[in-house]
Amino acid sequence: MLDIRVIRDNPDLIRQTASRKKCACDVDRLLEVDRRRREIQQQFDKLRQEQKELGSQIALYRNPKSPFHKKAIADGKTPEGLAAEAKVIQDRLNEIKAAVKPLEEEDRRVQPEFDALMMTVPQPPAPEVPDGEDDTQNVEIRRWGEPRSFDFECKDHVQLGEALGIIDVERGVKLAGARNYLLKGAGALMHQAVLKLAVDMMVERGFVPVTVPVLVRDAMMYGTGYYPGGEEQAYRCERDEKSLVGTSEVALTAIHCDEILADDELPKKYTALSTCFRREAGAAGKDTYGLYRIHFFDKVEQVIVCRNDEQVSIEHHHEILGNAEAVVQALGLPYRVVNVCTGDLGIGQVQKFDIETWMPSRKSYGETHSASRFYEFQARRLNLRYRDANKKVQYCHTLNNTVIASPRIMIPILELYQNADGTVTVPEALRPYMGGMEVIRPPSS
Repeated sequence: MLDIRVIRDNPDLIRQTASRKKCACDVDRLLEVDRRRREIQQQFDKLRQEQKELGSQIALYRNPKSPFHKKAIADGKTPEGLAAEAKVIQDRLNEIKAAVKPLEEEDRRVQPEFDALMMTVPQPPAPEVPDGEDDTQNVEIRRWGEPRSFDFECKDHVQLGEALGIIDVERGVKLAGARNYLLKGAGALMHQAVLKLAVDMMVERGFVPVTVPVLVRDAMMYGTGYYPGGEEQAYRCERDEKSLVGTSEVALTAIHCDEILADDELPKKYTALSTCFRREAGAAGKDTYGLYRIHFFDKVEQVIVCRNDEQVSIEHHHEILGNAEAVVQALGLPYRVVNVCTGDLGIGQVQKFDIETWMPSRKSYGETHSASRFYEFQARRLNLRYRDANKKVQYCHTLNNTVIASPRIMIPILELYQNADGTVTVPEALRPYMGGMEVIRPPSS
């Protein structure tokens, strides 16, 4: 959420941002509702001030023991005259009360519309964000590693997983419908291993591990910017006004909502391993094969809450991106980093970098990580603040990034580490977490 003053002062910027980000935002209606909201508030304030002043006066008129009343009598006023003056005041108080009621009713209509419209206002992107329609126009920044060349006919991750007895898509679908799966044996061990490796690397980097709820109040989804607009992608429990999270970013970022942190507490650096749930509504026929786009997965997330300083945020953004790159490099997976274009940015993101890892079966790089910075967009929604060195209360800045998400990361691991005989070599970084296993072989081997 942006400061309404920024929107009033820069309506053309917001209109342009909405167009560049492909967001539906009626700036003209917002400004109109805001104008009426302020008019109502000004009328309220004026009437309440008059009501307060008249209320004090009438109390003096009606109290025979008050110094005012005694002085008025001493100056020649009669009780009847004072009562008449009190009636004039009371009549005006009644008029004020009658005038306030329709204002209150209108405010009850206007304020919710204002709040809803404010939720649709997008965060302007950083100057270095490229313009583009969708992810095909993201701009590559750098690459690490070289995609492997095979001297045999390589298999995709599903073929490998089924032959090795470590992936069972058919029974996953039987249990829970399309886009579900089972991981078994060494597959389950590898899944857990990449997650544990990522957690350990984040703890080494000073991030505090947190276990968070995966079923959160809808207010947290609104606070982090997933609602409105993302309801169709979430598994919702409408009866309880709660949602299953698509990422632990939601809970991690919202930990300190409605709090005022001390300046010396910042930055807060958290990491969490959680199961994530996504409906993938509207994705029928898109990436439906295998483990790329699925309904549930596990992810290690990193979140930073820092001071309201753009340069500090930028530095943290590169820090969290570097953390994720370190994990992918530890796994020995070739990847590239892209600067995400405006049409592929979320409503609240100032800038986002994606890590795309080479996947032989796709003959291309596939997204495995996203690193985003929001400035105070999420903090305003969450009322997440701190008191700076000058004792001024300010909104925090927030950032987040995937550390690792599995089983999607198993696609490049299995495909890139496969051998001609159908076995898969376990990356060295994972072996300590898999009981020293070096090679995954078929169950009968």
